[in-house]
Amino acid sequence: MSRLALTRDKIYKTVARQLHGVVPCWVCGEHVLPAAATLEHIVPLSEGGNSHQANLAISHEVCNGQRHATGRVPVDEHAPGQVARAL
Repeated sequence: MSRLALTRDKIYKTVARQLHGVVPCWVCGEHVLPAAATLEHIVPLSEGGNSHQANLAISHEVCNGQRHATGRVPVDEHAPGQVARAL
């Protein structure tokens, strides 16, 4: 298992323990199953972010890709990584 995968698992388990088994996606807010979990850089590496734990969050792989495909990082105090979804 890679170092990044170990970090993802550690963060996932920590959040699950703190929130009684419910791990919300940082982007959409829906529950993320362990198999669908990816690490999200809150401040993207391309914008000077880093891979320290304080800059990482759990998200769905689809949400992570959609957020970065927009080319911007949305800011909302209630849902910090929220992305408008196409229906």
